[in-house]
Amino acid sequence: MKDRVREAVFNLLGTSAAGSHAIDLFAGTGALGLEALSRGAARATFIERHLPTARLIEQSIAALGVGDRATVVFGNAFAWSAAFEPRADGPLTVFCSPPFDFYVDRREQMVDMIRRWTELAPAGSQVVVEADERFDMRSLPQPDQWDVRNYAPAVVAILGTE
Repeated sequence: MKDRVREAVFNLLGTSAAGSHAIDLFAGTGALGLEALSRGAARATFIERHLPTARLIEQSIAALGVGDRATVVFGNAFAWSAAFEPRADGPLTVFCSPPFDFYVDRREQMVDMIRRWTELAPAGSQVVVEADERFDMRSLPQPDQWDVRNYAPAVVAILGTE
């Protein structure tokens, strides 16, 4: 996610990430989860399947001194999401910002994973999805309830759970 898009996302989220468990699927550099921590998230979990990149996230966590609130999982975001069960101690802020080609090549798998997050997220949670114009955001579960914004080439959708 580009810096300007990330800034816009956090402006839209406002203070809602504070106190939540941030989950950075397809973490990459970990920028989304780290930003959530800096804005008051109680903890963050980073899912990254590329080991050298996962180690870079661990280094960033150590450098920022947030190791007591952050966990890096070296693994597949689809498999990890399928097995995840939320704890009863607060809302989630889920970031789903994979390579955009996943929305083309793995469309059904992406929609299924996002649907699972919308169903299991406790009240007060938010799910953030970033794609590009090739993905029809109306394919998301509860399509009329997402706040969809265009930051070409990115398109971002945010769903708050009740």
